[in-house]
Amino acid sequence: MKTGKNVLFITLRILIILFIASLFLPDLNPARISESINRNLSLFTTGIFYKSLIDGLGRILKRGWIPEQAMKMVHYASLVSLFGAIAIAAGGCLSLGNNKARFNGGILSMIGSFMAAFSLLQILNARKMLIASAEEFPKYADKIAVRLPFGLAFFIAIAVLIFVISLVLLLTSPLPKKDEKIEIEEKYKLFIMFMPFAALLFVFCYLPLWGWRYAFFDYHAGDTLSLDKFKGFYWFTYLFSNPATAKHIALVMRNTLAMSGIGILMSWCPMMFAVLLTEIKTSWIKSIVQIFTTIPNFISWVLVYAVAFCIFSTDGFISNLFVDLGFWAQGKNLLMDGSHTWAKMFLWGLWKGLGWSAIIYISAISGIDQQLYEAATVDGANRFQKMFHITLPSLIPTYCVLLTLQIAGVLSNGMEQYLCFENPQNTAAIEVLDLYVYKIGINGGLIPLSTVVGMLKSLISVALLFMANTISKVIRGQGVI
Repeated sequence: MKTGKNVLFITLRILIILFIASLFLPDLNPARISESINRNLSLFTTGIFYKSLIDGLGRILKRGWIPEQAMKMVHYASLVSLFGAIAIAAGGCLSLGNNKARFNGGILSMIGSFMAAFSLLQILNARKMLIASAEEFPKYADKIAVRLPFGLAFFIAIAVLIFVISLVLLLTSPLPKKDEKIEIEEKYKLFIMFMPFAALLFVFCYLPLWGWRYAFFDYHAGDTLSLDKFKGFYWFTYLFSNPATAKHIALVMRNTLAMSGIGILMSWCPMMFAVLLTEIKTSWIKSIVQIFTTIPNFISWVLVYAVAFCIFSTDGFISNLFVDLGFWAQGKNLLMDGSHTWAKMFLWGLWKGLGWSAIIYISAISGIDQQLYEAATVDGANRFQKMFHITLPSLIPTYCVLLTLQIAGVLSNGMEQYLCFENPQNTAAIEVLDLYVYKIGINGGLIPLSTVVGMLKSLISVALLFMANTISKVIRGQGVI
């Protein structure tokens, strides 16, 4: 009996995870009851943003071919299903606790699944309204384009299963005692605290991998994926079969590896800054230095470029100063100078991220056993000897971990900095891989090719991570993985 209940609880949790994950999958969106609705919308987006739902229906709604009431019903029904999903998720978390927690969790799961199923049935009613409109305006039926989404039956089936399993567990479990309190084991509490971050990780890191399928199709924005557009590995071979593209990618890879190489060679800068910062004994000076070196991290690259423009442009501070001092006959735009681009980009990045990157080293320094410093003082060591023989060796493990991760991300320089500072004079030296992907994907419309480059970048990064981890294990005896 107990084994059967455990199987039911495991099944319930799997269904809950599947239900929550499906909220973010556009292909399973039960609210897409018309072909005119954006196919890239998920149920989550439909319930949160009404404007996104009707974005492609402006003319159809204005002409009255689709009743606005139906779209509002779809939006509110999707929103209710999201609230139901929250209740279901809460019930799933409580199922990890004692009898009282499981009882309350079962009630929450039943309420949430009922809300979700009811709201999805309302979407069916909205679909009936669209069918009635198509019959009323037969000439515009192709514009209304009513469809029955597969996700509708999928979500209803999962909601019904969650309701039934929760009901069975409630009926077969003893009622909790009145004085019993909700209790959850410590390990499960930590797991529940981790769940929101795991969800964000899934949505922003793993869910986008579904877009890799575009690399195998001749896809343009707004098209549908079909077998007649299947290209196989055409775009993979296109990278190297086209001489112009291959030459351009070689140039981009040179810039990417050069800037990443400079970053790796100078990766010790945040560590040394943290060491020097902790050596400042006056607390208010230390706080001011840390604040003013950390704040730039929270400034966007657009504002950083605005600061650079005020300082280094033709009418900037440096140019006016040199003209007033008689060194230059007229102002010069130093930002348009294409020389030493790699060094300039590194220095701007160092200024922006030095204080923020040093925080983890400051935390590591605070964890060093103070008895080591006391023993060194007794032995007559001065501040520099303590720094080189205690502080720095204690930071090496942290530095090695961060260096391993930095090597894994050698192809990921980011895009914002280089997009802001790019100009006709420095394009040849500043265009990195992320900026190249942005240009060919967004500006050039070659979404499959940009997807291929992104795929290869991710796979190479994973390979570099394992390679750096292996080297770390050989040299240090331990690694990240």
